[in-house]
Amino acid sequence: MKNLNLENASYRYLEQSFKEWLDVQGYAASTVYNLPLHVRELLFYLTNEGVHHIKQLKTTHIESHYQQLKERANIRRGGGLSNAHLNKHIQALRRFTEYLRKVGRLNIPEIRIGNEETESRITYLTTEEINLLFKTTYQEPEKKLNTNQTIIEAIQARDRAMLAIFYGCGLRRNEGVSLDVGDINFDKALLHVRKGKNYKERFVPISRTNLKYLQDYVYDHRPEILMGSKATALFTGYQQYKRLQGQSLNLRLKYLQYQSGDINLNEKEIGLHTLRHSIATHLLQAGMKLESISRFLGHSSLDSTQIYVHLSGIPIQKEQPFNNIKNYESGRLSEDESRIY
Repeated sequence: MKNLNLENASYRYLEQSFKEWLDVQGYAASTVYNLPLHVRELLFYLTNEGVHHIKQLKTTHIESHYQQLKERANIRRGGGLSNAHLNKHIQALRRFTEYLRKVGRLNIPEIRIGNEETESRITYLTTEEINLLFKTTYQEPEKKLNTNQTIIEAIQARDRAMLAIFYGCGLRRNEGVSLDVGDINFDKALLHVRKGKNYKERFVPISRTNLKYLQDYVYDHRPEILMGSKATALFTGYQQYKRLQGQSLNLRLKYLQYQSGDINLNEKEIGLHTLRHSIATHLLQAGMKLESISRFLGHSSLDSTQIYVHLSGIPIQKEQPFNNIKNYESGRLSEDESRIY
C-alpha cells in the first residue's frame, strides 16, 4: 500500500535498496515500482510484530504475513484480494528474499508459497494452425484485383516474413515493427532486436526455415515493393514505402486468418502477440527449459515466463516446432482490401 508509513529507518532504507537492486537487475519499470510497495507491507507487518531488524526475519514471518494478506479485505472493491493480486505479492516476496541472499544481508531459504490459481486468458495457435497460416500465403485468391502479379507475390513473401518474425523469432509487436533490414545477420542466422522492452537489446536465433523466408523476402521480393525507395524498415507498405505499423501488420494477420477457411482458427481472437504466445507454448511443449524460453522472449525474469506453465500437462511433442513448417507448393494470393497493402 502506498499510504503505509514506515517509521523504521532501516526498513525504509531496505525498501529503497531493494528498488535500486531491481533496477540494476534490469526488471521492467512497472516491476521496479510495484514490487517494493508490496514489500513495504511485509516490513510494516514485521514492525507490528516486534521484528525491528531484517536479521530477525524468518520464513515463518513471511508465511504469516501472506496468510494475513489472503484474509484481508479488498479496500477498493470489497471482498478479498484476487488471486492475481496475491500472486503479485508472492512475486515480490520471492524477489525480496532473493535480494537479501544475493547482497549478503540475510541467508534466508527460498519461500515455499505456491502461486494461486488464476484463469488463463492466453490465446495461442496450434502448430497445425501455424502451418495453415503459412500455407495460406500461397493459395489462390478469392477475388481478382487489378494488381501486378509480381506485387502480389511480393506481399505474399512479406506475409511469410511477418510470420517468421513474430512466430519464428517470438518478437513483441513493437520489436517487429522497429526492425530494419540491417538488423538481420543472414550469415550468422541472428536477429538483432535493438528496441526491445525497456530499451533492452538482445540477439534472437533464426531457424533455417525462417531464415529462408526472410532471405526470399528481403532479396527477391522487397525491392518490388519499394520500387527504388531506399527505406530501411524491414516491413514497408506498397506505394507509400513507409514503415508498416502494428495495426497494418495485424490486418495482414487477420486477412490470412480469414483466407485460411478454417472454422476453429477463424473463431479465435488473434493478433501479433498471439504468435509470440504460440511459439513460447510450442517450445514448452517441445521440452525446452523455461529459462531458455525466457531468454528467447527477452523477459526480465522467469515470473513473466511462468504464464506458459499452465500447459505443462500437455504431452511433449517429439518434433521441434521450428522445423514443423513445411515447404508448400506456391500458388497465387490476392487482396480484398487495398489499404492492407
